[in-house]
Amino acid sequence: MGKRLAQQRRGKGSVYRAPSHRYKADVIYPPIGKRTEGVVTQLVHDPGHTAPLALVTAPHERWWQIAHEGMAVGQTVVQDPSAEVRPGNVLPLSAIPDGAPVYNIESKPGDGGRFVRSAGTNATVVAREGNKVTVTLPSKRFKSFPSACRATLGVVAGGGRGERPLVKAGKKVHAIRSKAKHYPKVRGVAKNPVDHPHGGGSHQHVGKASTVSRHAPPGRKVGSISARRTGKGRRRRR
Repeated sequence: MGKRLAQQRRGKGSVYRAPSHRYKADVIYPPIGKRTEGVVTQLVHDPGHTAPLALVTAPHERWWQIAHEGMAVGQTVVQDPSAEVRPGNVLPLSAIPDGAPVYNIESKPGDGGRFVRSAGTNATVVAREGNKVTVTLPSKRFKSFPSACRATLGVVAGGGRGERPLVKAGKKVHAIRSKAKHYPKVRGVAKNPVDHPHGGGSHQHVGKASTVSRHAPPGRKVGSISARRTGKGRRRRR
């Protein structure tokens, strides 16, 4: 008797949903419209993030912020358009000079930060035109943001985490589990028929059409899902 199919479990959104209890806190900027100045009181590891988090405490509030390289306990962090241009401070893109490294960029003013949040990454402000500011993302793609969107100066801490070997499979299990990703990945043709639609046979092959409908149930949704066309592309003769 086989187990419940992995793709069926993932399709129903049950056990492969990111566990909220593994996240220390939501990393969002305070509301727009007021100057906030606080001191970094803690630097903590968050299993749900690749980068360490910093707890910033102000006289009447506190918030969590993604730590930058070189951040230390006792450092002062300012969030204001007139703040000094130095790592850790949060400014609107309109107040950040060209060539400055930034991270945790808002996609629209006030959403708290959406882009460039992974360990060791940063974007670069390259140009501005009207009420738009263009930055180079870690993928080398250029993207324009409204000039009122906020970003943190610096480079996200935790760079080089991918270069350190996990050594054994058990450590990777725990690392992947925090992100609710599927691991280990086994080819469908290597499984038994009861475990996967592509399983079984006298040799490893799919054995049937690998294109499935977009509306197929989660247990059958493997292979080329709602493919427009399959097979080799042939050049038409003129």
